[in-house]
Amino acid sequence: MFHRSDRLLLRPIWPEDWKGVLAGIADEGVVRNLARAPWPYVEQDARNFTRLPIAPMHPRFLITRARDAQVVGCIGIDPPPADEGQDAGTVEIGYWIARPFWGQGFATEAGRAVLEIAHTLGYSRVIGSHFLDNPASGKVLEKLGFEPTGRVVERHSCGRGEEAPTAEYALSLEGISAADNAQAA
Repeated sequence: MFHRSDRLLLRPIWPEDWKGVLAGIADEGVVRNLARAPWPYVEQDARNFTRLPIAPMHPRFLITRARDAQVVGCIGIDPPPADEGQDAGTVEIGYWIARPFWGQGFATEAGRAVLEIAHTLGYSRVIGSHFLDNPASGKVLEKLGFEPTGRVVERHSCGRGEEAPTAEYALSLEGISAADNAQAA
């Protein structure tokens, strides 16, 4: 699955992308904001990540600039954490942006695209979260139309090697079209 936005091309992640993934994510400032990526993040981690099978209903994308194919980051939707008790119509959004691209609106632009894809795939609700010491990610979620649930929960961060508090957000996709969702974001 591919998606083109104004400045970005979201495309499947292929094994040969490991160098681009490694270059963008092998930064402690990036990894510490993620739940699943280890620190230090090394070549084998990137190779393993780029070889993961892609489930059609839970796509992951390499975020690249459309003008030059430069790797900006990754984004995708996954099943919610097993302990959350969410229904089958719910997915969790996750993303990272390489440090040189912070503050340029790429996370929001890629997020809009993934919300359109989630809606097209028939999901009715998307959840997201951010570590409390990463408020920039919370601002991205709010720009996308997510609302805080009021819950703060501990979540393990492989990069930090410990639990850390996260703020949870949710967005209902019911009753809106993909175009409405993109405009609201």
